[in-house]
Amino acid sequence: MPDETDEEQYQRGLALQHAGRYAEAIAIYLPLAGRLLTVKLATNLGVCLGETGDFGQAVRYLKLAADHRPQDADLGRMLGRAYGEAGEVALAEQAYRRVLAAHPDDKPALLGLGGILLSAGRYAEGWPLLAPRAELHPDVIPPVNLPYPEWRGEPIAGKSILIWVEQGFGDKIQFARFANTLKARGANRVSLGCSPALTDLFATLAGVDNLVPIGVGASAEVQRHDYWSRYLSLPGPLGITLENLPAEPYLTAPADRRARWAGFGQGARVGVAWRASPTGFNGANKGLPDALAQRLLDLGAVSLDPADTGAADFADTAAIIEGLDLVISIDTSVAHLAGAMGKPCWTLLPAIRCDWRWLRDRADSPWYPTMRLYRQTTPRDWTATVEQVIADLGSAGLAGRGLGSA
Repeated sequence: MPDETDEEQYQRGLALQHAGRYAEAIAIYLPLAGRLLTVKLATNLGVCLGETGDFGQAVRYLKLAADHRPQDADLGRMLGRAYGEAGEVALAEQAYRRVLAAHPDDKPALLGLGGILLSAGRYAEGWPLLAPRAELHPDVIPPVNLPYPEWRGEPIAGKSILIWVEQGFGDKIQFARFANTLKARGANRVSLGCSPALTDLFATLAGVDNLVPIGVGASAEVQRHDYWSRYLSLPGPLGITLENLPAEPYLTAPADRRARWAGFGQGARVGVAWRASPTGFNGANKGLPDALAQRLLDLGAVSLDPADTGAADFADTAAIIEGLDLVISIDTSVAHLAGAMGKPCWTLLPAIRCDWRWLRDRADSPWYPTMRLYRQTTPRDWTATVEQVIADLGSAGLAGRGLGSA
């Protein structure tokens, strides 16, 4: 664009960045950086490069900015995240710890460090650092105001505990397993708050004495307990590590739902979940394009999206899954459900902002022994991943007509 000043070009790049058009913003930022690299420009260039999956260059520019302003907590955290995305766990940890050395109460840095440690399997160190999540994200982790204390690892034998709701369906499914761990340690009453869509499914959980269905923004009457906690607050006080993580199946479809969904899919053997929630964490990177999902559907797989199946809740979806040989899913609640049921599940993980719970550089999950992980090799491009899945379906005898009924 002729006759634009550098500042005008920068503002145009910034507008593109805010619109999520990161590659176009980079194309504007890079020539500007070649003429005069400011902290502001280096920061935004690093952020955009990270969003396109160029993690090495993202680190380069964010490190330049952070080195120029070593006391800037925001820059330090950005650098820590960039190192984490680049797979540089030790450098990510150092970046976060530098921020915390100067700002010991920086809650986003504590949470960021927790994610890095958990992604490396350092659970004992990582669990306590998740505590700031409630204050930082009250929209998905509602505050708790009860006249009895939060459980922090006190002896639980003979005591009652309320586990209260937080975050998404997948989080609740993954961490609901610990209700039975509490029961096994002698808790005399374990109550579990849960989303209405999970209530009938969670009725199959061992170790739960009471379910408290609670919708978003709603309130509920709950009888008094000795302690309360949240789903993701349980592993730390329970001393959960990779070595003692309870991983046996713990969910099943209610009997009445099995009867209702018997014969669904006309004998299909593989189900696919590929749509990410547009409001959920990292939805833009997790979802599979419809055209690639269609390649699996064309082989005879069935969609597991409730909009396609007609499932009213997760108990219905569990009954559908029980009739399948395999689930193929992106990082969403269906993957957690299949894993919690002990159903073979191939889970497709994004290259950008892959969640800590899937660890690093592994094709398996200690949380779900029947799960195989497929990690995206090119950021925001699922083509090679889906081709590998199709090839593996063939090797497993599930390709072509074998996906469905003969």
